[in-house]
Amino acid sequence: MRIQRLSISGAIVASLFFAAWLMNGQTRDSQAIAFSLVAGGMFGYILQRARFCFFCITRDFMDQRDASGLLALVIALLVGTLGYHAVFGLFLPDASAGRLPPDAHIGPISWVLALAALVFGIGMALSRSCISAHLYRLGEGSIGSIPALIGALLGFGLGFATWNSLYLAAIQQGPVIWLPTHLGYGGSALLQVIVLGGIALLLVRAHKKPASPKPATSAIAALVQQRWSAPVAGLAIGFLAVVVYLRVAPLGVTAELGSLSRTAGDQLGLLPARLQGLDTLAGCATVVKETLLSPNGAFVIGMVSMAFAAALPAGDFKPRLPSASEAGRNLLGGVLLGWGAMTAIGCTVGTLLSGIMAAALSGWIFAVFCLIGVISTWKILQRAEA
Repeated sequence: MRIQRLSISGAIVASLFFAAWLMNGQTRDSQAIAFSLVAGGMFGYILQRARFCFFCITRDFMDQRDASGLLALVIALLVGTLGYHAVFGLFLPDASAGRLPPDAHIGPISWVLALAALVFGIGMALSRSCISAHLYRLGEGSIGSIPALIGALLGFGLGFATWNSLYLAAIQQGPVIWLPTHLGYGGSALLQVIVLGGIALLLVRAHKKPASPKPATSAIAALVQQRWSAPVAGLAIGFLAVVVYLRVAPLGVTAELGSLSRTAGDQLGLLPARLQGLDTLAGCATVVKETLLSPNGAFVIGMVSMAFAAALPAGDFKPRLPSASEAGRNLLGGVLLGWGAMTAIGCTVGTLLSGIMAAALSGWIFAVFCLIGVISTWKILQRAEA
């Protein structure tokens, strides 16, 4: 049975790379799609093997004082910070020139960003996952993630409906603060390393060591069966984030979902005639789709496919029907996730992870208020259940 699962998993991996090879044409768009398919597959594999869900790693620390997941996040941000700053020198040697590096997720600062992050955190606690985790859990057979993702599509639609009012009220006046502009590359990288190092030190001190898993009997078992350790997961995510930014665009998982919602809203006549300033902002950009497959769409397809390939031999593929209350909670949580991600122009991957790596103050603000939302909501839910 184990050999059969490994064979199926290997066939999925081979099919993914073969599909990328077929897509890799002469045009820049086809090359970006092919690379994104492979990169998304690698991201999905890492997330599934490391159990890297922003809600789960936060809950583990709150409930069990297990800081390993949060430490993996900090390691990823450290690696990404150093890698991004090296890449910036290729794109924009003079950080004080006033221009921003191309495509980096550096957004405006306002109370709207804080509100969007807070709402996103509440949605995480209600649906028990962030958007990226709901996607990779599809590969684990999580039927409960389907109403959450449907809710996210609806939430994006609500975000488009409220966008113009929020943009005119605060977003358009919000400053765009990129730390290298004020501190230089060296000062920016040093500041983030100090802050992240301090966070890591606090997490290590607060960490209560969980029961040690049985050591892997082979390298294959360590790769496909056991959960990856925090250093391995963090290094893998940070390195992949830098390579993907250098090759295509910053990591992000919501552009395709948002574009599907925007396209449907446009065809149904539900969107405002004009979305003020939306297409000029950096982040997980949404468009009215004119082509079937985009680089971010290929990234998501690869992510779900390889999460399945990772879950199958590990015994993590366990389809389960959610209860009516769980499905309803996930749907509501998904709506909040979608509205928060649309309004913040990204989620915990696009705005938090890629934003902080890019030394954007918007990424730090999203992280703080998202944590407030998820921690406070989770504590309320626990008290209610008790």
